[in-house]
Amino acid sequence: MKRILPRVILLRRQHLLVLAALLLTGGIFYAVSLPGSVSVVASQRQLPIYSVERDDKLCSISFDAAWGNEDTQTLIDILERYGVKATFFVVGDWAEKYPESAKALAQAGHEVMSHSLHHDHYNALSASDIVADLTAANEKICAATGVTPTLIRCPYGEYDDHVISAIRSLGMEPIQWDVDSLDWKDYDADTIYRRVTSQVGSGSIVLFHNAALHTPEALPAILEFLQQEGYTVVPISQLIYTGDYTIDHTGRQHAAQ
Repeated sequence: MKRILPRVILLRRQHLLVLAALLLTGGIFYAVSLPGSVSVVASQRQLPIYSVERDDKLCSISFDAAWGNEDTQTLIDILERYGVKATFFVVGDWAEKYPESAKALAQAGHEVMSHSLHHDHYNALSASDIVADLTAANEKICAATGVTPTLIRCPYGEYDDHVISAIRSLGMEPIQWDVDSLDWKDYDADTIYRRVTSQVGSGSIVLFHNAALHTPEALPAILEFLQQEGYTVVPISQLIYTGDYTIDHTGRQHAAQ
């Protein structure tokens, strides 16, 4: 027994080491894989608003305007035909280059909000540079429309914590989207229609572009669908909550309980 006992103890120690390693590996996998763990980490990030939790059937459609201007008046006319007000996120340089179009959007009752000054990558800018960029963009947009933007869509949809913090330091709200028409890829009107109508829901924010090739062709059928389904399309500032609210790990905004 005296000669066998050390071997038994040694084997048991080896087994315990292997078991401990397996438990550690499993614990790491569990922590990484568990949805609840991901949600906790994600909820600590600074997030823009992608969509809004609502009981009523409200949604918003938005247009980014950075370069072209060929279809802006056409879009105004289509929206007017259906009695819909939208939100246009325009670059400051665009508002300066096309002040009459920016003014026409505002006069037609649409929101004209910021899409930055030059459409730069905000992730590559310092917080002070972002504040300066947004301030200059707001001044150019206000000069054309008479209204200072309160919402911003980051260029390229890019952001990180320091970008969102810089934006909110100005009292502005960053806005993303949960329904992407992908109209900038020059998809045909039917493809754009199917993408939007298959994804839209209460509280959705839909993304279009003012100079996309087939958006004016697709938009009437999309607006007809939304109205037939009982949706009311409102500008984003009327969709989102102000005051106290929370944003979950998906970017969905909830009213404070």
